[in-house]
Order: sequence, then structure tokens, then C-alpha cells
Amino acid sequence: MKQTIVVITLFLLSQNTAGQKRQISNDSIPVFFNEIKKATKEKASLWNKDLYNAMLFVEPQTRKVFANEPDSLGSLKTDQNMYSGVLPDKINIANTSMEWNGKRWAMVMLPLPANKQNRINLLAHELFHSAQPSLGFTLNNPDNNHLDKMEGRMYLRLELEALKKSLLSSSEKEVKRHLTNALTFRKYRHTFYKGSDITENELELNEGIAEFTGVIISNRNKKQTVTFLVDGINSFFNNPTFVRSFAYHTIPVYGYLLYNQDKNWNKKITDTTNLTGYLINAFHISIPADLEKVVKDNMKEYNGLLITREEIQRDEKIKKIIADYKFKFIEQPHFEIRFEKMNVSFDPRNIIPIEDKGTVYPNMKLTDSWGILNVEKGALMSPNWDKISITNPVSIEGKKITGDGWTLDLTDGYSVEKDKTNRYQLIKK
Repeated sequence: MKQTIVVITLFLLSQNTAGQKRQISNDSIPVFFNEIKKATKEKASLWNKDLYNAMLFVEPQTRKVFANEPDSLGSLKTDQNMYSGVLPDKINIANTSMEWNGKRWAMVMLPLPANKQNRINLLAHELFHSAQPSLGFTLNNPDNNHLDKMEGRMYLRLELEALKKSLLSSSEKEVKRHLTNALTFRKYRHTFYKGSDITENELELNEGIAEFTGVIISNRNKKQTVTFLVDGINSFFNNPTFVRSFAYHTIPVYGYLLYNQDKNWNKKITDTTNLTGYLINAFHISIPADLEKVVKDNMKEYNGLLITREEIQRDEKIKKIIADYKFKFIEQPHFEIRFEKMNVSFDPRNIIPIEDKGTVYPNMKLTDSWGILNVEKGALMSPNWDKISITNPVSIEGKKITGDGWTLDLTDGYSVEKDKTNRYQLIKK
């Protein structure tokens, strides 16, 4: 059986910079390289390593790329104080780390945030991912579909509300009280879904630690940091789903508060550390034995009544959306494409888990040996990431295949054909 190779990139890895971007001139790009170079050098003690490394800034519309150093194959040409070229179509554009032309790069989409500290935050986040293997952290992006269920969302929101209050508290006693409640909400959430503590931990060790790194290297003052983190949580609550983006807001808060006590805490963890347990011990917190009683008693302080009402209403709406997607991609005739060597990019904020059938990605781009698939109206990714389901084609013109909300550009050696049962298949010649 051929092994499917999957590479995941995300359209947006910094939730807090939305709405803060502007157009920039190419003359600004060397300035941005120098900004992050200086910032990482000043905070090299964070990981006992200067994270500054090979970086690519990419214009999504033109695919023009600007780099701080040359690639190993000579595709990038000297352009004043930087290097430039064009990114091949087969490479998905996203905020991510990747291997290309003999080097490991941190890739970031242009334009960058207008605010300097937000800009450094984003770039440091991606540089952490680039350095991640050398720091001993595995790159994990597990699904946390339980966070699209009512109880999962409810107790995550309560945890984050408690974290907001811990940031805004003026006394150590109040900070610790709110942290205790935040971690109690977390522990209670984990009782609803077997294995959820493991998958949440894996994503937090990946994206959470990366965003914590960005927060520290951005070097905001206390007031700026609190505002950034609180605003980020408030913005996060507006996301359609939490399953892949929650870690950008949990660990940065816990990590920042712990960093104020211990500047070396992050160097004491590994990619097998249970962060929940670590945080409980580091903050000297005692979790109550009767989780349910304490949670019910404390919910009101953190907008619990409003959160409960909103999540009950959302649960009813999402059931209808799931039913519609099940009909579209499972029950009615549809087009399934199996992966060979797949690379996918998507927005982690709007995906919709469909029970045990997989996850619908409203917008995504897939590249594989067979070509490039662009999706704008949803596609169902299988649970084990070996195939994608889309609606049947409505037009086949040579190597250009079109459906409702999707286009497929085939490479040589592949075609789409209808079999005797009127099912469409991707054929490798």
C-alpha cells in the first residue's frame, strides 16, 4: 500500500493581527528583516538560540517572493538588500515553515501587520516553527474536534474568560485564583472526551509554544502585552470553530504569566511534557476533587450563563449545517480523490467536524502529484487524511475540471472519467 505523504500549512497562523494589515512598498521589506533580526538576537536567551534564519515573504496575488538570504539552487536573485524571485505554483502560500530549494524557510504572507510588535510577533512565531525540530519539538497539528461540541466549547470559553481575568488582576492572590479556576475548567472539560487532554496538549506544544515565543520576542511592555492577549481572546470567540486555533490563546497567557515568575520555564519542557500538569505544579495550584461542583459554583463569575445559552443555540444551528454537509459529501453522489503526496493549506478558524466522517474545510488549497485543487465552497477531508470528497464535476475541459465551488487543474498523466455507475474517478494513466 502506497504511503500518503501529507504536509499541512495554515492560511492564518496569527489570529490577533487580523484587520491590522496594510499595503507596503518593497523598500520596507529589508527593514522588516532587520527588525526581526534585532528582536531575535535580543531575546536569544529565550531558547538559548537566536531563532533568526532563512525567511520568505510572499505576495499571494503575484507569488513574488522576497528572502533574507539566497536559496541553495540559485532560484532567488540579488535584489538590493535582499533576494527575490517567484514561488512555484506547486507550493502553497501560507504562514508556515517549509523545506524548499535546499533550505528550511519561515514563510510569511504579505502584507505584514502595520504594528511593529504584531509584525515581530508573527515573524517570531514562524521562526520558532522553522527552528522547532532543532529545539526538540515535534511538529504536531492534531484535530481537536471535541472543541466543536457544546461542552468542549463551553468549558474552553470559561477557561479563557478566567485567563482574561488573571491577566487583568492587580494582586498575586487574584491572579492565582483565576488561574486555578481556568485550569479547573480545563480539567473538567477533559472529563467529557476521552483522549482530549492528549490532543489538546500536542497542539499546544506546537502552536501554543510558537505563539508564546512570538509574544516574548515582540518585547511589548506589560500594558501592551495584556491588551494584545485579551483582545486576541475576544477576537477568538468570534471564530466559527475552535478546534485548531485555541492553542494560540491558551499557552501564550499561561506562558506569559509564568515567564514573569521564571524566565527559563519553557526550556524545562520537552515535546512529551504534559503542559496542564506542568502549569498546575509551576503555579502551585491545587485542583479541587469535586470538579463538577466547583465548576458549577464558579461559572457565573465568568459569564457562564450567557456562554451556556449561546452554546445551546449554536449547537442547534450546527446540527443543521452538519446534516447539509453530510448530504452533500456523503449521502448524494460525489467525487472522491485519493492522495499520493499531498500538501494542503487552509484557514484553521472555520473548519467543521462531521462526526466520525471527517472534517469540512470551507476554503482550502491542495497540491498533489495529480495537480492542484482549489476549494471555495467546502470539501470533506477523511478522518485519516487519505482522501478528499467534493461535489461532482459540472465541467470537464481537458485538464481543467470544475465543480460547484471548486476547480481542479490536472498534471500530465491524469484524467477524470465517469464509470458505468456514473461515479467520477481520478485516473492515473
